[in-house]
Amino acid sequence: MRTVIYWIMILPFVVLSQTKGAYTVTENGMMTANPKFINEFETGVANHNNKYHTDGQYGSHIYQINNGHDYGKYLWVMGPIPWSAFDDRPQQEGHDEDWNKNIEPYTIAGGDQHYWRFYPDLSNFPKDFSIKKALVDMFDVKRFKKEEALTLMNKVKKVMREKYQDDSYGVYYNEFPNEIDGKDLMIVSFYQNSGWLGRTDNFSIKFEEVFGKGSFDKFLKEWESVTNGKQSEIWSFREDLSGIDGEMKSSKK
Repeated sequence: MRTVIYWIMILPFVVLSQTKGAYTVTENGMMTANPKFINEFETGVANHNNKYHTDGQYGSHIYQINNGHDYGKYLWVMGPIPWSAFDDRPQQEGHDEDWNKNIEPYTIAGGDQHYWRFYPDLSNFPKDFSIKKALVDMFDVKRFKKEEALTLMNKVKKVMREKYQDDSYGVYYNEFPNEIDGKDLMIVSFYQNSGWLGRTDNFSIKFEEVFGKGSFDKFLKEWESVTNGKQSEIWSFREDLSGIDGEMKSSKK
């Protein structure tokens, strides 16, 4: 099985301590591990995180993808942090040497790189929770339609905050999107057990309770005019490989 790590966002709460006026982004880098050395690779990642990424804005979370084209791959999560903080990422003595010795040899050349901006005003984290699983929806936004897509997300936010008050989710946008992978707008929804995925899909009903009869069909047409489609993934938190635990605090605190 192929194994991959992404640097990607899922820690929106760090935004609360960011520099005033600065927004936060997360580095998203892809790595593929040699399938012959999965155990060595995981051991190297776990040891590295527990030594160099255990606290503060550079703490790391590791996830694993459970479906789709990237099934079995790993997600390395660090951030989001202000752009100014990238110059001060961990550089303790031995950091790079440890990476080069205990992780890099077990990877396959090639990868990908993204930087994502977190939108706290479109997101919602109403209560404390422990990360276990996440549903990740990634939308391909048409050229020059970013602002329209984000404006439409305000309608989604209103419905979610009025009708799904206990749901925790974050909204992000690719700082340097491309036309190849279609990963422009991302919504990360956290849940505790798989039964959450099987709950009745009544979003359209709730939407019309908020905006009126016929409003959902109009919204779908507007959404279709700014996007080309989406891809969805399920992530599971791997605390055994992470540098910090999955305890998350409400954004209201």
